[in-house]
Parts: sequence; structure tokens; C-alpha cells
Amino acid sequence: MKKTNWAGNYTYSTTNWHEPGSVEEVQHLVKDCPKLRVIGSRHSFNGIADSNQHIISIKKLNKIIELDKENQTVTVEGGVIYSNLSRYLEEHGFALANLASLPHISVAGACATATHGSGDNNRCLSDSIISMDIVTANGEIVHFSHEKNLEELRGAAVSLGGLGIITKLTLEIIPSYQVSQFVFNDLPFAQLENHLDDILSSAYSVSLFTNWAGDYIHQAWLKKQHVDKEEIVELADLFGALPATANSHPIPGVEAINCTEQMGIPGPWFDRLPHFRIDFTPSNGDELQSEYLVPREYAVKAIAAMREIGEELAPLLHASEIRSIAADELWMSPFYQQDAIGIHLTWKDNWKAVQQVLPKIEKQLKPFNARPHWGKLFTMPKEEVQSLFENLPKFRQLLEQYDPDGKFRNDFLETYIF
Repeated sequence: MKKTNWAGNYTYSTTNWHEPGSVEEVQHLVKDCPKLRVIGSRHSFNGIADSNQHIISIKKLNKIIELDKENQTVTVEGGVIYSNLSRYLEEHGFALANLASLPHISVAGACATATHGSGDNNRCLSDSIISMDIVTANGEIVHFSHEKNLEELRGAAVSLGGLGIITKLTLEIIPSYQVSQFVFNDLPFAQLENHLDDILSSAYSVSLFTNWAGDYIHQAWLKKQHVDKEEIVELADLFGALPATANSHPIPGVEAINCTEQMGIPGPWFDRLPHFRIDFTPSNGDELQSEYLVPREYAVKAIAAMREIGEELAPLLHASEIRSIAADELWMSPFYQQDAIGIHLTWKDNWKAVQQVLPKIEKQLKPFNARPHWGKLFTMPKEEVQSLFENLPKFRQLLEQYDPDGKFRNDFLETYIF
């Protein structure tokens, strides 16, 4: 039987599904399979991880290998998911600087697609990589690191699965910290024109939720970092938005039971930075997702452009999220050398309608050089996508160096990379 991704919107093309339990098994499979792709936690919404021949799942490669307290790094296998890693780090007094809105995704998969969280000073998750081991097309392990080959590591960190199978990563960590989460209701869109930077910089991590219709952002989520574990901060007002009086869900009308604690109650970083709790079902389930990353300098204009078609978007949306991401140096990152805002769209499960509206969004955002999230749904022509990533020629060369016969290429890579 064929398998689907997490949301159920994408069915993988092959039943040749492998779940190796060791790096040696991975190496043997890579040598034996003429064409293959690798799967993490199956949270991509498009065909980026698909193969019509063989798929390797690394979910059994989920060990935490080493914690180096002195150098503040942790080494893990590629299939580790962030929720398990977060618990482990907290038990030992450490933390990650950033997390995505869902803690249930794999480290290797998130890094390979430049998945990110939110915050003016928070880079995408791939940026925390100090070193990584990849089983390349000949079955051998290649080591990329800051010390050995920094420039190649910058190419490999967001690999799109094209270099091979990530079996080990060493990540930068920091001392554990506490976060308090606040939700504000009905932030006027008009405030964004002059105060967007003030709003997005008002906390360690900020998310603005809207359906693009009307005059208000319906929720602003502020995640404030602080040192005093007992301190309960009170915030009274956010540019006209008032504090929520009870825990909220980003999707209006949905119970907040699976969301992380709010109301300013302090708690550990891993139980506040994601929107959804580790022990509950991720997000909504029956949904589709898209995201476009816009250079920060165009943020206000891009938001205004989205509002122009807001009435058309609203009926198709569960929710849409605006958040900020800091620049990095990773070749295929949508944040390469540019601070950005993410315009994330969580759609109702209606691909026929969403497919019609995505080109309209892309037309609205085209003047602002919006880059698509690699793991989500978009309809931009391949020529346009390729023009937005200036390191694409270098990245092609890197893939051809380690995979000269295209063992790890699939339709997605052939279309958007080659």
C-alpha cells in the first residue's frame, strides 16, 4: 500500500519503502538502489521527498549521540524529532535558540528544507548546524563542518535531499531559558504601516494571525524570554490590540487544549516557542500549507498586496501567519543574506480551490521577490523560482560532485534545481 504525508494531501509514488535501523543499513541501501529519496517526519506538502523507485525513512535513526556541555553542542541522528531532543536538552540544562511552530518534525527534514520559527534575531533551524554526516551516492559518508569545509556546509545545510541521506548532525545549543506567551486580539492592520518593526521586535518571537479579510489581525502571539522563572510579566496593550482573557487557538473556534500555555505564565522554552504542545496532535490535521518569504524591506507593501485579495483568500483559510526570520549564509535558504517575513497560509483541505488562488498570491508578491518555502505548496514557474536563488549554480555543482549520476534526483529537483 502506498503511503501519504502527514496531512494526507500527498501520496508517495512507490511502495518500495525502507526503514533502516543503522547507518550501515543506510549505506547498503544507497549502494543497492539505483534511484531513491529520503523521508523525515513526512511533513512536506509537495513532492520534494517523493520517488517513483525507492524511499528511505530515517525515523529509526533517532538516537541522541552526545551532549558536549563545554562547547555547547549536541550530536544527534537525523531522524530525531525536535520534541524528543527538546526534552533531553531541558533535562540537562540546555536549549535550542529556536523552534518551528510544530515540535513534531525531524531535525534532518526541517534543516534540509530551511524550516524556521519566528523572531527578528532567530535564524532558520538549519543555521544551528555545526557539522553533519551525509551518506552520498556511492554509499560513503561525507563529513561537512565549520572547521573542515564551511562553504560546502553552507551548501549542504539546506540540501533539499539532493546530496544524500543525513545520518548525523551536530547542533549549536544555549543554556536553558524561560518564555512567557501572551496573545492579543484585534490588532488593527493600520498599525502595521508605521509600527510593523515595533510589533515584530516586541518579543523574542512574534506571530500575527489573520485571514486577510477585514481591518484587523485577529491574534498577535508574543513569546517573551526572561531569566526569572517566577516572574509573571503583564502586558496591557499592543498598539490598540487587547490581551486575550483565555488561552487561544490560531484557528478561530478551535479549542486551545493542544496549544502551548499562554496568559503570561512562564515555562520552558520548548513548551512556549512552538504554538502546539509536544503531547498533543499537531495543528489541525486536514489541511494544506503554503508559505512565501519576503525580504524585510518589502514587508509592509507585501502585506498590503495580500490584503487586496483578502476577501478571496479568507473562505479557503484556516489561518494565515506573519512572522519574521533573520538572515543567514546558507546557499539555498530563502533567508540567504536577507532578513525576511514569512507569509504562511494554512488552507482548508481543498486543493482544487487553493490551486486556483496560489497564482494570484504569487502575482501579488512577485514585485517583492518572494521566495517559496521548499516544503510547501506553490505554483511559481520553475524559471521564476530559480531566478530567486543566486547560489543555484554553486548548489547544482555541489550535487553533481557528490551525486554525478543523479541517484537522489526526483521530479521536484529536476524541475526546480536542474
